[in-house]
Amino acid sequence: MENLIKNIIGKDISLVELFEENRSKIEEQSFSVLNDQREEAFDAFQELGIPSNKVESYKYTNLQPLFTGDFTFSLKPETLTENVEDIFSCDVDTLDSITIYMVNGWYYTRNNPGDLPQGVRIGSLARLAEEDPDFLARYYGSRAPHLSDGVVALNTMFAQDGFFVHVPEGVVVEKPIQIVNILMSEDALMTTQRNLVVMEDNSEARIMVCDHTLTTNKFVMNSVTEGFVGKEARLDFYNLQNQHNATTQVAGLYFEQHERSHLATNNLTLHAGVARNNIELKLAGEHAEGHAYGLYLLDKNQHVDNFSYIDHAVPECFSDELFKGVLDDHSTGSFTGKIMVRPDAQKTNAYQSNNNLLLTNDAKMNTRPQLEIYADDVKCSHGATVGQLDEDAMFYLRTRGINKEESTILLMYAFAYEVIEKIKVEPLREQIRALVEKRFRGELDKCHSCVVCGQKGTDLSCL
Repeated sequence: MENLIKNIIGKDISLVELFEENRSKIEEQSFSVLNDQREEAFDAFQELGIPSNKVESYKYTNLQPLFTGDFTFSLKPETLTENVEDIFSCDVDTLDSITIYMVNGWYYTRNNPGDLPQGVRIGSLARLAEEDPDFLARYYGSRAPHLSDGVVALNTMFAQDGFFVHVPEGVVVEKPIQIVNILMSEDALMTTQRNLVVMEDNSEARIMVCDHTLTTNKFVMNSVTEGFVGKEARLDFYNLQNQHNATTQVAGLYFEQHERSHLATNNLTLHAGVARNNIELKLAGEHAEGHAYGLYLLDKNQHVDNFSYIDHAVPECFSDELFKGVLDDHSTGSFTGKIMVRPDAQKTNAYQSNNNLLLTNDAKMNTRPQLEIYADDVKCSHGATVGQLDEDAMFYLRTRGINKEESTILLMYAFAYEVIEKIKVEPLREQIRALVEKRFRGELDKCHSCVVCGQKGTDLSCL
């Protein structure tokens, strides 16, 4: 266990001390392109700290208590005694994909993505920093707000590895690229992961990030992904969160789009303890098209906070945003969606919607749709709803001989399907459809080997 350090994190200052004590070790085993930004990120973190709900953008999620406790912290990847493929397999068995694994934020050394289209690179961010630092330096830290967000600053301080995907100009990757993030540890663990996606002009790919927990310990995962979509490039980016209730995940997705590019992101939270998703799209080239979708299904005491920021920086761009949630028991959720239209961004079309179903009187949802418009020739709209199941629809189903439980499941699934149908990878869409239906039935079905309520002798995910 020499690659792990123990630290009792009581206040932000402990994270500062943790970094100061281990900085030389981190920098020695890392590379200049990553090290160059540690100092300013460290300065920013000392000022910002872990966000509490006194920070406006984190109004409904106080992260400070979640980043405290007795954690181990990984300074190097652990050596696994068995292959990841032997202890985990994805249930999307009909999906022919390019698959790689991440273990506790580190690139799995035995990954074998197979034959890739000419020029396509998929691998370890640490290895990229070593072998092609000039390429990484063009992108690293240019989108993620490490000077204004304390969690991103913390990520930049400790960043050593993650995954990267680079698709060169004119290349179409036919197979979906699947990144499986696995958390497993004998102790409570805090992880840092830094990712990069670069789509050059006229390229095309579909990327799926799947988050799973294989042990019952407490986890805190701090993940930042920066992405760049070139002229007339197309990217579908899916994130499936399927983790037990002792997991806190802060996942930042920061994309920049160029002329006539097409980007669709879809965040699907099927199971999580606390999840904070930051989705930021900057439409920086004319006629760019950005789509942000999300679905979150919550019960027990789970909490999910989706924060989106769509920045229309130039004229004649289009954005479409749809987030839906179903909340049961004592679960809580929040959505903040801001559309920014810059002064020169005339002829902008931007649409935003957040709809939520509350299944109990104890479930709570906060939603804040926002428009900030500085141009006069635009078409923009936003809206939000928080309500319960339609009594008329329920009555209609009951009069057709369908019992109350089955009617409720049918109405919930119909509500969620508008987001599910946005998934363009058919095997993944069908698997998500099946998982959502089972989730509604209380079966809590997950991918093979995941820790679930009632499985592997634990009820930790039911807290």
